[in-house]
Amino acid sequence: MPVHLQKELATLKKQVLAISALVEGALQKSVHAVQTRNAALAEQVISADREIDQLEVQLEEECLKILALHQPVAIDLRFIIAMLKMNNDLERIGDLAVNIAQRAVHLTRKPPVTLEFDLVAMAAKSQAMLRKSLDAVVDMDVDLARQVREADDEVDADNREVARRVKAGIRGNIANLSALLHLLLVARHIERVADLATNIAEDAIYMVEGRIVRHRPDIGE
Repeated sequence: MPVHLQKELATLKKQVLAISALVEGALQKSVHAVQTRNAALAEQVISADREIDQLEVQLEEECLKILALHQPVAIDLRFIIAMLKMNNDLERIGDLAVNIAQRAVHLTRKPPVTLEFDLVAMAAKSQAMLRKSLDAVVDMDVDLARQVREADDEVDADNREVARRVKAGIRGNIANLSALLHLLLVARHIERVADLATNIAEDAIYMVEGRIVRHRPDIGE
């Protein structure tokens, strides 16, 4: 690999790690804002999204520049493609963190309601999937990527359980309708984070093995 290309790929990795750190932080803060009914913390997440958007554009431009100047092949090309797709998924997770924060703001304006389900634990599962998917890309670890794919079913099941409990809560007290619907949306956003973490994990598999496993079973599992 040419020295210049090697340096630029290393810079790409640093850039995507910087974005991922901001996104992970935003996600953690948004969930905490829901849990603690902290509107100020939620507003921090909403305001900080602009920085994530700017970094996402910068990384995309850097990837395109490398493609044009170096015309990489094989695993280097797959690495850049994975960075482009991962960059987009991270920006979308940042948007989901904003969506959760917006729900947190709305919830602070409603009387507290009890949802007989631990949304924080569900969020922790999605956050762990995201962390593992990022590690899978950085470390080129397909086994870790496969663990993320397997974990997605559990978060999907959690989302369905939240929907069931929200329906029961609405039947029990229609006055809680608005707040419970906001909590349902929080669960859906968390579930979507898990989906995007799975996308990143699948990109890790593609980067290392050159196989597209999205929408089909991974024969390596």
